[in-house]
Amino acid sequence: MLLGPGRRVLGYCGVVSDRALPSGKLPAGMLERLLDDVGPLPPEVVVGPAIGVDACAIEVEAGVLVAASDPITLSGAGLGRAVVTINANDIAVTGVRPRWFLATVLLPAGTTESEVERLFGDMRGALSATGAVLVGGHTEVTDAVSSPVVVGHMLGLAEAGRIVTTRGARPGDAIVQVGRVPIEGAAVLALEHAAALGSAPQASVDAAARAIDDPGISVVGAALAAADLGATAMHDPTEGGLAAALWELASAAHVALRVDRDRIAWFAPGLAVCRAAGADPWATLASGMLLATFPESLASVAVRRLAAQGYEAVTIGLAEPGEGVRDTDGRPIPWPDRDEVARLLHGGLRR
Repeated sequence: MLLGPGRRVLGYCGVVSDRALPSGKLPAGMLERLLDDVGPLPPEVVVGPAIGVDACAIEVEAGVLVAASDPITLSGAGLGRAVVTINANDIAVTGVRPRWFLATVLLPAGTTESEVERLFGDMRGALSATGAVLVGGHTEVTDAVSSPVVVGHMLGLAEAGRIVTTRGARPGDAIVQVGRVPIEGAAVLALEHAAALGSAPQASVDAAARAIDDPGISVVGAALAAADLGATAMHDPTEGGLAAALWELASAAHVALRVDRDRIAWFAPGLAVCRAAGADPWATLASGMLLATFPESLASVAVRRLAAQGYEAVTIGLAEPGEGVRDTDGRPIPWPDRDEVARLLHGGLRR
């Protein structure tokens, strides 16, 4: 949360600081302190706010209601599709099918009717592909924004009451990567930062620019399949990339993660774009890839069955007692201070 001029925020250990916050996610330590201050939750809240948690879960008479909310603040084509997909991913990583969607749409002055029609058409198409429906929201044109901002809210219902949480990983669990990385970050850089990509092969830039659609950023099908195969935890990497997602998973589950760098499945056009832009692919916006943990005895079967369903999956490491994220040589994999796309574009990303 950015405060106005002259306002002060507490530092990570309660120390008052006048330091301005960078664009992107709040620093993890600060966010953790703020969430700790929320206070006790009522008993019907099964999963509340925490680092690395994609969706909340609330017990209701019909089962467990799962809800998530994420904004999309980047302008340009595909905004409506992205807001549906990103929020659907956050529900699906709980093992629950996304069903109901609300959208708060803030449009800058000068927005045309055709632009609004296109945005809602994109949302309708994404909702149809996801199997969810628009049930409410709010739309307005306002001088408070200079480019479109869409805040999505997705809900689903676990009628049997079983959900998968980010905190479910246990020591001994295998870490499985489903899909390649970085997909979304590659697309944003190719579309919004093209002038800086002169050293990248044009074929890679073109492939990166198409990456929102091919291979795509939805992990709904993969997450639901992984849940059926016995995943103990799942997480949808977004801002901060693969590295941040690994740290968020480790922090939520109170485990250490040991990752084999050589087994990471990279999206080749994304690597080329990152190299040309001077971006660290480990810390680049990573929607389109799923992290799931399985008991080690189930991991190889899960990988084969995911592959049989058309999802590219590979085991990349193990959860261990302790904390933090390291590679197989014991070298730390740093938690990024900010996402590389946010750094390069000097803009406020989301999630």
